[in-house]
Amino acid sequence: MNYLIDTCAFIWSLGDSPELSSSVRQIIKQGKNLYLSQTTLWEIAIKKTIKKLNLAETTYELEQYCYEADILILPIINSCFETIQSIPYIHGDPFDRLIIATAIENDLTIITRDNILVNEIDCRYYAA
Repeated sequence: MNYLIDTCAFIWSLGDSPELSSSVRQIIKQGKNLYLSQTTLWEIAIKKTIKKLNLAETTYELEQYCYEADILILPIINSCFETIQSIPYIHGDPFDRLIIATAIENDLTIITRDNILVNEIDCRYYAA
């Protein structure tokens, strides 16, 4: 299976947080078939700027972490914008909507604990 790690799960993976289930920690440690949307790095940068996220690592360091952990960073592609329009508007977070579209466009299973996404949007997920 191929996995797209959502922003919260990615941040939790940096410190091997107990917020992640043991099965997700194992998936990430194996470092196979893991992807991160470029959107996640954008979201982290924005949230650090507006002081909604206290994370020591820079986006450059996060990219290096991905490289070392064999997590491929996926670029934002135009077809995602079309896909966003087909996602029901029950989830207003623009970052999450773009992450969802990235998963759909690339046929990936999202690692997340976002209950709105899990319960309301037609995409595959793996509970973080």
